[in-house]
Amino acid sequence: MQLNNEEIRRYSRHLILPEVGLAGQKKIKATSVLCIGAGGLGSPITMYLAAAGIGKIGIVDFDTVDYSNLQRQILHTDADVGRPKAISAKETIAGINPHCEVVIHNTRITAENALDLIRPYDIVVDGTDNFPTRYLTNDACVLLKKPNVYGSIFRFEGQASVFAPHLGGPCYRCLYPEPPPPGMVPSCAEGGVLGVLPGIIGCIQATEILKLAIGKGTSLVGRLMLFNALDMKFKELKLRRDPACPICGDHPTIKELIDYEMFCGITPEPATPVGNPDEVTVQDMKRALDDPKLGIKVIDVREPDEYEIAKVAGVPLLPLSQLQQRFTELDPNSQYYIHCKAGVRSMKALMFLREQGFKYLKSVKGGIGAWSDEIDHGVPKY
Repeated sequence: MQLNNEEIRRYSRHLILPEVGLAGQKKIKATSVLCIGAGGLGSPITMYLAAAGIGKIGIVDFDTVDYSNLQRQILHTDADVGRPKAISAKETIAGINPHCEVVIHNTRITAENALDLIRPYDIVVDGTDNFPTRYLTNDACVLLKKPNVYGSIFRFEGQASVFAPHLGGPCYRCLYPEPPPPGMVPSCAEGGVLGVLPGIIGCIQATEILKLAIGKGTSLVGRLMLFNALDMKFKELKLRRDPACPICGDHPTIKELIDYEMFCGITPEPATPVGNPDEVTVQDMKRALDDPKLGIKVIDVREPDEYEIAKVAGVPLLPLSQLQQRFTELDPNSQYYIHCKAGVRSMKALMFLREQGFKYLKSVKGGIGAWSDEIDHGVPKY
């Protein structure tokens, strides 16, 4: 693995680092990395790895670029909205460093293809945002003895580590033996995320990859780094491999990839959608608002900050976070349509109120997002 004159000029600030030098830069060029996800974390990871001279970057992503991505997913621009993220990412990386080979896998990573996707690469970096894919990535990396450079973000907080049992450290399952119940942890779409946060965590992940490539420094193997952007504080937790871990422990019981949707308690949607008797449509909600004689009241259970962004005229706010203390403000003998952003929190509110004796409740399917799409385009989508 040689460097030409142009590459020597390009990587000159690396070459004069004693810890890197010409030999280290050749190692970086010889390293291949598979990035799972070309979103918030995948953006800084792949861009900095390409700039640093990683020879081959694989990108796994089946999603398309949305306007809501642009606040943090800097691989993509306005012109990329609606395009596959993997293709947009490849074009951006090519503009950063034409010496970097980019292989795109415009597909969803699954138990059926994960081993084949990961096997050709030296290092895997997890830029995903859901639990089934995190457990899948972890298990595949353990089985193939590949370092798994992990990161996650939520609101103002992030964490990073390197899971590598073959290097003497724990795996993701050692830290999180069981996934949280479905819906317990809000997604970034529901909870939000500070735009610069994935840049910070992603750069830490990229740093760990470069250290692994050149074999220098102390990696995050056996350590979990926690970051709070609001307080601008870093914390560190020591991690140990769990001898009882089902995949990297002393007596592993998981010897092949499993159904990770089922493991995380996610029930697949039926091929033919079946109507939920607890749900109504935004058209039903509009009829209720237009005709008070129906006697149906509509309430919004989103948070106040969301209510300020977008609201439906005439619909009062009763945040889900306050519902347990304020449900007595509602009449248990009245009929209510409950709406939120997409229909998840409204269903949680429905279940809670039903436990309190309310009988006439419906959740508005699709929430205010569906209202914006189907009823009033003037209501902003966020």
